[in-house]
Amino acid sequence: MNRTAVLAAGVVLLFFASVLLGSYTVTIPDFFTIVANHLTGGAKIPGASFIVMENKLPRAVIGTMIGVAFGLAGALFQTMLRNPLASPDIIGISYGASAAAVVAIVIFGASGAAVSGAALGGALGVAALIYAISSGTGMRGAGRGNAAGNRLVLAGVGIAAALHAVVNFLMTRADIRTAADALVWLNGSLNSASWDRAAVLFLALAVLLPAVAVISGPLRLLELGDDTAAGLGIRVNPTRLALVVIAVTLAAVATAAAGPVSFVAFLAGPIARRFTRKASLPASALVGALIVLAADYFAANIAPLLLDGTALPVGVVTGALGAPFLLWLLVTNNRKDA
Repeated sequence: MNRTAVLAAGVVLLFFASVLLGSYTVTIPDFFTIVANHLTGGAKIPGASFIVMENKLPRAVIGTMIGVAFGLAGALFQTMLRNPLASPDIIGISYGASAAAVVAIVIFGASGAAVSGAALGGALGVAALIYAISSGTGMRGAGRGNAAGNRLVLAGVGIAAALHAVVNFLMTRADIRTAADALVWLNGSLNSASWDRAAVLFLALAVLLPAVAVISGPLRLLELGDDTAAGLGIRVNPTRLALVVIAVTLAAVATAAAGPVSFVAFLAGPIARRFTRKASLPASALVGALIVLAADYFAANIAPLLLDGTALPVGVVTGALGAPFLLWLLVTNNRKDA
């Protein structure tokens, strides 16, 4: 049985469940009629066409794409650095996006695309700072991939703590309405999903996914250790830099589209590895999509039934999943080390 194909089938099923089921249900014939009429300019079904084409479908499309992006970003970091903690959530890249977005919202009164642009710039800037700090402490000398990964993780955790303090300070200085807007964005949400955001994210992935396919070969050799990879003809430092740039950009564009959806990048790789019994970038991408789609369905449709009508941002659900998984991973790693 091809386990990656099983994951792909799961993504397709969850995608259509997100669109067809929930607080407003749509039959399969009506769904295809709505999409066909929308593309051809045909008659709209009152109410249903708007809900499907302007809310449910773009939400599911963006959820799938950010899940793929976060899943790949986390798997690239974890595989390259051989460290299960090396994901954008843990090493501060998501905090860079969050801090930049909150600065844009609270200080400059930005909204919409300006906030997404600030988040993208913040993630890339923090990633460059983390890489520079870890390189300055000896990352270039790294055959020693584990040591290099540990330095990068430690640098990222330190910067994340500082940025978290900046975000908390800004939130205390903002008025209540601005703070509420920033808080929704900080938790990661698909409520503002639109076709414009989907188009930008699609174009970014159209460039980044082929880049991931190209770099996946050298990545497998880096797993053998820097000295072995160099002996096999891999230029270790340029390859690692290219991997970092691709992984950071994947995480940055996903964060810019929906906010820092917690722990998806952290969870996707380990879950995919346990399910497929091997390291697999496609499986990690599919698991990332599964996590986001499942969490968003729960947040938008099941949580209101349990919380007196209160819908949750998707990042709250993924954060609730990620925290115990992180503790479990730390405990199991400690047992192995013992």
